[in-house]
Amino acid sequence: LVQLVESGGGSVQAGGSLRLSCAASISIYSNYCMGWFRQAQGKEREQVAYIYWLNGATSYADSGKGRFTISRDITKNTVYLLMNSLKPEDTAMYYCAADPSFCQGSSWPYWGQGTQVTVSS
Repeated sequence: LVQLVESGGGSVQAGGSLRLSCAASISIYSNYCMGWFRQAQGKEREQVAYIYWLNGATSYADSGKGRFTISRDITKNTVYLLMNSLKPEDTAMYYCAADPSFCQGSSWPYWGQGTQVTVSS
């Protein structure tokens, strides 16, 4: 069982930056896919980015391309999401998720509790 704990959310003004962290309770194996998702009030959850633990390959949703960077620290079993040039529409609860799927057709069985990001204009 993988337990994930997010941190780093908060309130910022538009144009600001935040770095979210997601710490895993166990060593993340190389086949794992680690992702960040978000859900704004009244909207469906959407994937923001994911990273393949083995080689660090990344993928981003259009909403975050050029502004968000997902990264990992293997020694700390931690995934990060650096968010720059934040916009009010980035306001949401952000969740970390894990899937032992080689980032192929992930079903994301493990989730963190979420961290709130609020961007004011």
